Amino acid sequence: MPFPRSCDTFVVLPPLTKKNVVIFGKNSDRPQNEVQEVVLIKDRAKEGKLKCTYIAIDESPNPINHVILSKPAWMWGAEMGANDKGVVIGNEAVWTNHNEGDGDARAKRLLGMDYVRLGLERGNSAEDALDVITSLLEKYGQGGPCSEFDDSHFYHNSFLIADPKEAWILETSGKLWAAEKIPAGYRNISNGLTIRTKIDKHSEGLKEKAEVMGLWDGKGEFDFTEAFSSGGDEDRQRAGERLLREGSASAAFDARDMFNVLRHKASSICRSCDDTFPTLGSQVSSLSAEGLSVHWFTATPDPSVSYFKPFVFTPNAQISPYTESSNEPKREHHLYTLHAQHVLNSNNEKISKVLREIEEGCLNEISEVIRKYDAKKLNLTELDDLMKKCVETEVKLYG
Repeated sequence: MPFPRSCDTFVVLPPLTKKNVVIFGKNSDRPQNEVQEVVLIKDRAKEGKLKCTYIAIDESPNPINHVILSKPAWMWGAEMGANDKGVVIGNEAVWTNHNEGDGDARAKRLLGMDYVRLGLERGNSAEDALDVITSLLEKYGQGGPCSEFDDSHFYHNSFLIADPKEAWILETSGKLWAAEKIPAGYRNISNGLTIRTKIDKHSEGLKEKAEVMGLWDGKGEFDFTEAFSSGGDEDRQRAGERLLREGSASAAFDARDMFNVLRHKASSICRSCDDTFPTLGSQVSSLSAEGLSVHWFTATPDPSVSYFKPFVFTPNAQISPYTESSNEPKREHHLYTLHAQHVLNSNNEKISKVLREIEEGCLNEISEVIRKYDAKKLNLTELDDLMKKCVETEVKLYG
């Protein structure tokens, strides 16, 4: 099976960011014509068993976090998202040389996208979400078709998990895993294993199992990528790293800089809708430990011709139903349909320019809100329908 070259996830941390925040970004590249919806899930009812995309698992005994998700409309899980505790997660497809038994990704188990949602629903910090995912991975494994209409599209997963204080890279092969803590600087992942010898957490008996499987000779320092990788997109990985290095050189990296990274065409980080695996949704999050965390979603394909709309978790937060897909065959939500008609299919540069101007206005307004934000007053009412208003503005633009 040829490996799709798609998906990138990024993080930039202090001291390289403006106002000491953590900036997260992800492009979700998926099969052509798949619709990605943005949904807000609050106070999800708990039942005895939780039905995920393919299998049912034990429900969490703890309270479920509120989450906003950018997800393929047909599945339970999500490509990326955030929770009301300040945690964000994005996942990537990876291919490894452990493909039998627990490593057989064809078997219907939990998808990597299911783990994104589970980590957000149950994790109250980046490391907590990491522990949630790995404990469930060791119990249930991973696998199953990752496309609604293509049973040959399956893989293992890597994850970038962040909160306002730190980030973690989690890379897996079947039920085996390794994790690396990223306390500062920048990091990106792009459909290939990247964890080498700096392993801060790992599955029990990882090295011994690798040796038994003939993937490591037991000599020298253990290298997770060298042992388990069966290939990846090294060119895009290097291009993403270069963009982060250049963008953070002034130590003032912000959400706008991450927008630019996700819109980069020459590197194939941003993929047009005529690509085999186009960019169907994008997320950027600015995570603050003491101030206001803001999450930006396109909810439409190709960020170079879409605009990022802001969302903030407030006690009464809401988003527009126009980004939630219907159950009709194409699963298109209203904003997706209008964007396709007026932007993607018509190559309407005038509308694209207006969208970018609206986005710039949102960035400036959010910057002013953050500047004036006083956590002690906790008056966030004016932000309850922030994303809803932005979506409705876009819908009105299309007439």
